[in-house]
Amino acid sequence: MSKDLILQMLGLCQRARKLVSGETFVLEKIKSNEAKIVFLASDAGLNTTKRTTDKCEFYHVEIINSFNTEELSQAIGKSNRKVIAVTDRGFAEKIRHYNI
Repeated sequence: MSKDLILQMLGLCQRARKLVSGETFVLEKIKSNEAKIVFLASDAGLNTTKRTTDKCEFYHVEIINSFNTEELSQAIGKSNRKVIAVTDRGFAEKIRHYNI
């Protein structure tokens, strides 16, 4: 897995406005089937982890938890982001390609 390339793709997604961040917004996107791939920080709290993981499993959304809060936040240029959802199919496919 090329972590740097995935983080760069997240930055591009942010600039293209093809991602949402924050637990509430991400859960809404998962429920409405707009989330194509979800990033959950490896150091997220137990409640956040359980809620996000359960929703992703129920709605069959891929979840990646290989990054910590600092890495995710720095990649998108916002502070203290624990949950991020990519809403564009093209970006999600490219991220899956890098996540091999």
